[in-house]
Amino acid sequence: MTAGAVVGVRTRPDGLAGTAADIVTVAKRNFIRVFRTPELLVFSTIQPIMFVLLFNYVFGGAIPIPGVDYINYLIPGIIIQTAVFGASNTAIGLTEDLQAGIVDRFRSLPMARSAVLAGRVLADTLRNLWVILLSIGVGYVIGFRFQAGLVNAILAVLVATLFAFAMSWVFAAMGLLTKTPEAAQAAVFVPIFPFTFASSAFVPTETMPGWLQVFAENQPVTFAINAMRYLVLGENEFLNLNAGQVGLAVLWSLLIFGVFFYLAVRLYRRSGE
Repeated sequence: MTAGAVVGVRTRPDGLAGTAADIVTVAKRNFIRVFRTPELLVFSTIQPIMFVLLFNYVFGGAIPIPGVDYINYLIPGIIIQTAVFGASNTAIGLTEDLQAGIVDRFRSLPMARSAVLAGRVLADTLRNLWVILLSIGVGYVIGFRFQAGLVNAILAVLVATLFAFAMSWVFAAMGLLTKTPEAAQAAVFVPIFPFTFASSAFVPTETMPGWLQVFAENQPVTFAINAMRYLVLGENEFLNLNAGQVGLAVLWSLLIFGVFFYLAVRLYRRSGE
């Protein structure tokens, strides 16, 4: 009699189905943990609301954008910024599991080794999707509107979610390098601040000094924001928005995912040796 024939015994599927089941199980565990940690849920909800309100009402009257309401200019930048901040939780959560011995426990179980990282990233991406939708909802309350149609609005959410997914792999690799929550929390802000604030998120890059403008216009956060703006506003000559920016943002997201997925998996395997 095989193990699968025993009544009441659940067997793990083989191959890709088994790996997918493991990823979903780990993601479910991480997702449930968010709801069992009220302070984490509250702060991850408050943060995007604060960003939208503060940046709109602090900068909205001081930064004129010809032909565009500042709130419509701002929300794509806020969405990508909060998605990057949200993705940084991957590093912190992963190091907490490493320190608590949860990852070692997963390694001892008959499960796909990739599920630990992929499940963590999947859970954090779903949480980031909630943050993206929340930012849009708050923006709608204070005047934000999609001006390029429903299809582009859906594409904008998908582009932002894909970018958040890719960035979670960046922070997964950082978490495996830093190994402790304290170190991870300090380390994640090193890339976050220059890439989010030295971008087109809050002001046109043309207003920046020449040396900073070169960086701001040629980095992945700006590419993602410009793609979002095109999908929100449509073509805009002053802001140099065009359909090609969507493909460029997707290409960058896939490139970031490919590089940092490889690095994160290698670091994970090395950490278990």
